[in-house]
Amino acid sequence: MLMLNATLTVEAHKANSHSKTSGWAAFTDAVIQHLSQHHPNRLVFLLWGGYAQQKKRLIDTSRHVVLENVHPSPLSANRGWFGCRCFSACNEALQRMSHLPMYWQLPLNAPLH
Repeated sequence: MLMLNATLTVEAHKANSHSKTSGWAAFTDAVIQHLSQHHPNRLVFLLWGGYAQQKKRLIDTSRHVVLENVHPSPLSANRGWFGCRCFSACNEALQRMSHLPMYWQLPLNAPLH
Protein backbone atom coordinates (compact mmCIF):
# COMPACT_ATOMS: atom_id res chain seq x y z
CA MET A 1 0.00 0.00 0.00
CA LEU A 2 1.19 3.47 -0.83
CA MET A 3 -0.74 6.44 0.51
CA LEU A 4 0.41 9.53 -1.37
CA ASN A 5 -0.91 13.06 -1.11
CA ALA A 6 -0.91 15.18 -4.26
CA THR A 7 1.22 17.71 -2.35
CA LEU A 8 3.62 16.67 0.39
CA THR A 9 4.19 19.93 2.28
CA VAL A 10 2.01 22.84 3.35
CA GLU A 11 2.50 26.04 5.31
CA ALA A 12 1.06 25.86 8.81
CA HIS A 13 -2.29 27.58 9.25
CA LYS A 14 -2.48 28.69 5.59
CA ALA A 15 -5.41 27.30 3.63
CA ASN A 16 -4.55 26.13 0.11
CA SER A 17 -0.82 26.60 0.69
CA HIS A 18 -0.34 23.35 -1.21
CA SER A 19 -0.11 25.30 -4.44
CA LYS A 20 0.75 23.95 -7.83
CA THR A 21 3.98 25.97 -7.76
CA SER A 22 5.51 23.93 -4.93
CA GLY A 23 7.10 21.41 -7.28
CA TRP A 24 5.38 18.43 -5.70
CA ALA A 25 2.93 17.99 -8.60
CA ALA A 26 5.71 16.90 -10.96
CA PHE A 27 7.02 14.40 -8.42
CA THR A 28 3.67 12.87 -7.50
CA ASP A 29 2.64 12.78 -11.18
CA ALA A 30 5.83 10.84 -11.98
CA VAL A 31 5.21 8.36 -9.14
CA ILE A 32 1.63 7.72 -10.27
CA GLN A 33 2.58 7.39 -13.94
CA HIS A 34 5.41 5.00 -13.11
CA LEU A 35 3.17 2.77 -10.98
CA SER A 36 0.41 2.81 -13.59
CA GLN A 37 2.74 1.95 -16.46
CA HIS A 38 5.28 -0.37 -14.86
CA HIS A 39 3.85 -2.13 -11.80
CA PRO A 40 3.53 -5.85 -12.59
CA ASN A 41 0.14 -6.15 -10.86
CA ARG A 42 -3.16 -4.41 -11.40
CA LEU A 43 -3.64 -1.74 -8.75
CA VAL A 44 -6.44 0.09 -6.97
CA PHE A 45 -6.06 3.87 -6.85
CA LEU A 46 -8.14 5.74 -4.25
CA LEU A 47 -8.46 9.38 -5.28
CA TRP A 48 -9.86 11.50 -2.46
CA GLY A 49 -10.68 15.12 -3.24
CA GLY A 50 -10.34 17.37 -6.24
CA TYR A 51 -6.54 17.58 -6.28
CA ALA A 52 -6.21 13.80 -6.22
CA GLN A 53 -8.95 13.28 -8.79
CA GLN A 54 -7.02 15.44 -11.26
CA LYS A 55 -4.40 12.66 -11.21
CA LYS A 56 -6.82 10.19 -12.81
CA ARG A 57 -5.58 11.28 -16.24
CA LEU A 58 -2.21 9.69 -15.36
CA ILE A 59 -3.67 6.25 -14.66
CA ASP A 60 -4.31 3.52 -17.22
CA THR A 61 -7.94 2.90 -16.29
CA SER A 62 -8.17 -0.03 -18.70
CA ARG A 63 -5.72 -1.87 -16.44
CA HIS A 64 -6.24 -0.43 -12.96
CA VAL A 65 -9.27 0.33 -10.79
CA VAL A 66 -9.84 3.96 -9.78
CA LEU A 67 -12.16 4.78 -6.86
CA GLU A 68 -13.00 8.45 -6.31
CA ASN A 69 -14.54 10.25 -3.36
CA VAL A 70 -14.46 13.54 -1.48
CA HIS A 71 -11.44 14.28 0.69
CA PRO A 72 -11.89 13.02 4.28
CA SER A 73 -11.06 16.40 5.81
CA PRO A 74 -13.34 17.87 8.48
CA LEU A 75 -14.47 20.47 5.92
CA SER A 76 -15.78 17.97 3.37
CA ALA A 77 -16.39 14.71 5.23
CA ASN A 78 -20.12 15.43 5.52
CA ARG A 79 -20.39 15.75 1.73
CA GLY A 80 -19.96 12.06 1.01
CA TRP A 81 -17.05 10.68 3.01
CA PHE A 82 -19.08 9.27 5.89
CA GLY A 83 -20.66 6.02 4.77
CA CYS A 84 -18.86 5.92 1.41
CA ARG A 85 -17.37 2.49 2.19
CA CYS A 86 -14.28 3.26 0.12
CA PHE A 87 -12.18 0.77 2.09
CA SER A 88 -14.73 -1.98 1.46
CA ALA A 89 -14.85 -1.05 -2.23
CA CYS A 90 -11.05 -1.19 -2.37
CA ASN A 91 -11.02 -4.65 -0.79
CA GLU A 92 -13.70 -5.87 -3.19
CA ALA A 93 -11.64 -4.63 -6.14
CA LEU A 94 -8.49 -6.27 -4.75
CA GLN A 95 -10.31 -9.59 -4.33
CA ARG A 96 -11.67 -9.40 -7.91
CA MET A 97 -8.01 -9.14 -8.97
CA SER A 98 -7.14 -12.21 -6.86
CA HIS A 99 -5.25 -10.09 -4.31
CA LEU A 100 -5.70 -10.36 -0.56
CA PRO A 101 -7.84 -7.64 1.02
CA MET A 102 -6.21 -4.94 3.15
CA TYR A 103 -6.70 -4.97 6.90
CA TRP A 104 -7.58 -1.32 7.48
CA GLN A 105 -8.25 -1.31 11.23
CA LEU A 106 -5.66 0.14 13.58
CA PRO A 107 -5.01 -1.69 16.85
CA LEU A 108 -6.90 -0.17 19.77
CA ASN A 109 -3.65 0.33 21.68
CA ALA A 110 -1.69 1.90 18.81
CA PRO A 111 0.47 4.78 20.09
CA LEU A 112 -0.38 8.20 18.69
CA HIS A 113 2.69 10.22 17.77
